[in-house]
Amino acid sequence: MCPEFLIVKMEKEELKQELVKFLLDKGQLVTKDILDKIESKEDLLLLYEKLKDDDSLFFNEKIVDKLNQIKQDENIVHIEDDKTIKIISSYEEESKKRCVQDFVSYFNKRFNSLSSILKSRSELSNLVSINRVKDIREREKVSIIGLVKDKNTTKTGNVLVEIEDPTGNIKVCMHKSKPELLEKAKDIVLDEVIGILGSASNNFVFVDNIIVPDVPFTKQLKKSNEEEYAVFISDLHVGSNNFMEKELVKFIRWLNGDLGSEAQKAVSKKVKYVFIVGDLIDGVGIYPGQEDELTIKDVYKQYGYCAELLKKISPEKKLIICPGNHDSMRIAEPQPVLYKDFAGPIWDLPNVTMVSNPSFVNIGSNSDFPGFDVLLYHGFSFDYFVANVENIRNKGGYDRPDLIMKFLLQRRHLAPTHTSTLYIPEQSRDPLVIDALPDFFVTGHIHKSSVSLYRNISLICCSCWQSKTAFQEKVGHHPEPCRVPIVNLKTREVKVMRF
Repeated sequence: MCPEFLIVKMEKEELKQELVKFLLDKGQLVTKDILDKIESKEDLLLLYEKLKDDDSLFFNEKIVDKLNQIKQDENIVHIEDDKTIKIISSYEEESKKRCVQDFVSYFNKRFNSLSSILKSRSELSNLVSINRVKDIREREKVSIIGLVKDKNTTKTGNVLVEIEDPTGNIKVCMHKSKPELLEKAKDIVLDEVIGILGSASNNFVFVDNIIVPDVPFTKQLKKSNEEEYAVFISDLHVGSNNFMEKELVKFIRWLNGDLGSEAQKAVSKKVKYVFIVGDLIDGVGIYPGQEDELTIKDVYKQYGYCAELLKKISPEKKLIICPGNHDSMRIAEPQPVLYKDFAGPIWDLPNVTMVSNPSFVNIGSNSDFPGFDVLLYHGFSFDYFVANVENIRNKGGYDRPDLIMKFLLQRRHLAPTHTSTLYIPEQSRDPLVIDALPDFFVTGHIHKSSVSLYRNISLICCSCWQSKTAFQEKVGHHPEPCRVPIVNLKTREVKVMRF
C-alpha cells in the first residue's frame, strides 16, 4: 500500500484502485465495481483506516456492510457508562451535480427496496414479471409487483391503475362489484409500490386483492428493563410573533423538576431523552408576508435565542434534534443536520445530538436490553396526503395525524408520491424508504398532538409552541399547542401533559 500521506491526496478513482490492491493483498476478494457503491472519498478513507490492521475477511458486497457497521460504531455518543444514543441512520450530504440518471437510479432503488419487502408476503408467492403477464391470452391467476404510474376512475365506477416494473407496464382493474377492494383502490397513490393478485388475460389484469408492503403482525412490543422516560416536542417557531415562550419556559421548568406536583416532579427526574422534531425557528422568507409576523427577523438571532432557551434544560437531559421545513437550510429531503453556520449556538450545547430529517436513532440500550429504535420525520409530505388520500381526508384530515402516519407505514415510505415532497435523488438508496421497522415513529409539522399504536409501533405526532397563525386559519389547521407526550420506556405507557 502507498504511504498514508499519498493515500489522502489521491483522487477518488485512484483511491478505489489502490484499495482493491490493498484488500487483495490481504486475501480479500473485492472488486472496483463494489467500491463504486461507496459514494464519498471520506468513506473510502475511513474504510482503509479501519481495515489496515484488521485481518477479518469481507468478500465483495460484504465490504459495504462492513463500512456501514464502522460508520454506525463511529456515531455512538456515550451518555453514561451503560447508556448510549446510537445514530443508526442520519443523512450526510455530499455536494455533487445531479443528472437524469440519478433520478432513474433513485426510483430503481426505491422499487427494489419495496419489492423485496413485498416478496416476503405469502400472498405473493407465485410472482411473475409484467412482461410475462402480457403473453397470457386466456385467463390465468397471477401475482405481480409494480410501481403505480397512473390511476383513473371510469364512468362506470371501476378503478383503473397502470403499474410498471423494470420489464414493462400493464393496466389493472378494480371492479366496483368488489366494494372492499374498491375502498383499498381509492387510497392508492401515484409512485407507491404495490402487489397485485388477479386474473390476467390479453394484456390486462382483473384484480382480486391489493397488497401493500406494510408492517408485519409479528413486530415485537419492546419494553425497557429500567424505568426512564422520553419526551417529544417539535415546532418551536422561535422568532414568530405567535411563539408561546412563556409556555415553553413552563415546560422547561417542569423538565428540570422546578414545577408540578410531587408525582410530576418524580417523572421529570427520570426523563433521559428530549426529542425535538424540527422547526426550531420560524425562519425568514418561508412564505409571502412572513416578515410582518416575526419578532426576530434574523435567522442567526432566532437560533441564538432558541439556544438560550434550550440551555435552560438540565444538561443531564439529552436533546436529540432534527430539522424541519422552517429551519434555515434546504427544504428538499432528506435534510442534513442543522447547518452549523446558522445554528452554531445550538451545536455548542453540551447535551445535543444532531441528526438529519429523516433519521433513525436507538436509545436506552444497556447490557441486557437492545434499546428502542426511533424513526424521526418532520412530516413535510403530510400536506399532500391529507389532500389526496380520500380515507384520510374524509376521516378528519389534519386532525388525524395517526391516519397519515399509519398510511406511510403501510407504504413503508415517508413520501411515496413523487410530488408529495421535494427530494434529493440518491443513487445508492432511497433514504425515505422505511426499510427497518422502528419502535417509535415520531413526527411534527401539522401542529397537532396525537398518540396511537399500530402493530406495536408507537405513533407520536408532536404538538407545537406557536398559536394559530393566519395561514393556518386559511388552510383549515387546528393546532393544539403546548402538549407534550411523555413515554414511560419501561411500560410503553404514554401520557400527554398540557403546558
